[in-house]
Amino acid sequence: MHRSELADFLRRCRARIGPAEVGLTPGPRRRTPGLRREEVAQLAGMSPDYYTRLEQARGPRPSRQMLTALARALRLTDDERDYLFHLVGEEPPRDRSTSEHVRPGLLRVLDRLYDTPAQVITDWGEVLAQNAMAAALVGDITARPVGDRNIVRSFFTRPDDASGAPGIFPSEEIEEHARLHVANLRAVLAARPDAPGPAALVAELLSVSPEFAALWEAHEVAVRHSSVKRFIHPVVGAMELDCEVLLSSEHAQRLIVHTARPGSESAERLELLRVLGLQDLAPRG
Repeated sequence: MHRSELADFLRRCRARIGPAEVGLTPGPRRRTPGLRREEVAQLAGMSPDYYTRLEQARGPRPSRQMLTALARALRLTDDERDYLFHLVGEEPPRDRSTSEHVRPGLLRVLDRLYDTPAQVITDWGEVLAQNAMAAALVGDITARPVGDRNIVRSFFTRPDDASGAPGIFPSEEIEEHARLHVANLRAVLAARPDAPGPAALVAELLSVSPEFAALWEAHEVAVRHSSVKRFIHPVVGAMELDCEVLLSSEHAQRLIVHTARPGSESAERLELLRVLGLQDLAPRG
């Protein structure tokens, strides 16, 4: 592990990114060029102390999951992401179809969708990035530990979790959501049978969820497309939102955007959610 080179690379990458580029408010009396250390740590889902030690060339060796989170937080290109892995002595991911690295351009699109919920997920349900509106709608999933950000796992193992599990949907639609989750996962596994993530998730859910096992036995296949979804938010109430699914075939990733029809009651409630943001909202996950 090249600690001094890693520290210098992290510092330089942090200094070139402005707060507005990642959806943060600059605030007054800002002296630090680029992002602050604690802001990078927040974006990467790690403690500020851990990140500070990395920049001071005295931190522990980051895991592959942590390197992926750092690459995303610092908006690294694919080449820069690979270099980051090499500095730590890790082989970078070679199969782009299973990569969890979100392209900087896609993250910039996400950051600019300030008034509508949007998030980037893998085709098998791993949440890679969210904007503030998505976090306000379904909970801040990216703040969880890296291994606990899959919406399919949450749906079948954490029934009170708002990140895509039953608690946030009307009760009469829960069964349909469950069917779609399983049917989509079966399609993904058939398309990429050697991908370790989807295969491990299926094996895990077959062993812990009788509901998942029964739906898997039904052998339904369906890829998620654009649709209309209804949400029951604990603060602003019920909303009917158009769900647009934009696919990135190279990275097996999806940009999910939820919008409300102009002039509708749902649009008013979505605007209220934007004003409230994450303040005064009870934790939901």
